[in-house]
Amino acid sequence: MFLEVTDRGLYCGAGDFYIDPVLPVARALITHGHADHAIPGHDSVLATPETLAIMSLRHGESAPKTPQPIRYGETIDHFGVRISFHPAGHVLGSAQILLEHAGERTLITGDFKRRPDPTCPPYQVIQADRLVIEATFGLPIFRHPPVETQIAMLLASQKRDESRSQLVGVYPLGKCQRVIKLLREAGWEAPIYLHGALLPLTRFYEENGVSLGPIKPATETKKAELVGQIVLAPPGALSDRWTRRLPDPVIAYASGFMQIRARARQRGVELPLVISDHADWDELTATILDSEAREIWVTHGLGDGLVHFARGKGLEAKSLEIRGYEEEEVAA
Repeated sequence: MFLEVTDRGLYCGAGDFYIDPVLPVARALITHGHADHAIPGHDSVLATPETLAIMSLRHGESAPKTPQPIRYGETIDHFGVRISFHPAGHVLGSAQILLEHAGERTLITGDFKRRPDPTCPPYQVIQADRLVIEATFGLPIFRHPPVETQIAMLLASQKRDESRSQLVGVYPLGKCQRVIKLLREAGWEAPIYLHGALLPLTRFYEENGVSLGPIKPATETKKAELVGQIVLAPPGALSDRWTRRLPDPVIAYASGFMQIRARARQRGVELPLVISDHADWDELTATILDSEAREIWVTHGLGDGLVHFARGKGLEAKSLEIRGYEEEEVAA
């Protein structure tokens, strides 16, 4: 079998490599830098230059021993398997991986989205015979609203009561920088204050050409200065003692799962913002059709709905059981 699911993740026997393995391996292809897809401890890793840099930044001495950068559109031949990486629109450096072997094309989307994102290259439609597609939001109930409406809600909340700060939970890689950029595009020119855990990757984005405007560390700012300001923090910090340094914060959370209001209430979120870095149902189904693939494999997410959709279109489809992507919901 060309591709198979093992206890370490998706394995390509012809090329003797894994794609986003969940355990350390000798040879890995990595789609993007989120910690559940880019774990530490691999020997050799093929990934975009940005993803390799993110892995180095996050993993230190446990970063890949032999990093091999590959740019979008570049092709390499490995044991008869032609490998190329293409923009996924998920976060900076994220890629879909196209494998060509024995006359067949297999596309692994990794995590992706098709909506515009000013912080990373846009998703690219690729045709293939077999499509391995993520399904984080693989149910028809998940249809994300325009991000501009969500940013408008945040700014309206700030204007409604300028005696309070706005504390927004964002994942450190991708979501943080996207929310900052969207705020800038909506006209927010004041400094945006960040929890210390968000600073290294935000600096990395700026070093890679993503201009984000004035940023200040929240931990070094007096409480009085944060009145009426927007503060970003990792989701885990929203219920932490750290929030005591903020003046009566409005608790907001940017995630595709904030569409489920019960989940927002469980987290104590006052202002749910439906902003996702993953494809919603309409994007997922469009990708299946646009790929022109005759065989659909659905992975890490809510797969049954997409399998049913694909079979309804006369395609072969199945769900893959790959364990280990626990970070998916936090980063969604």
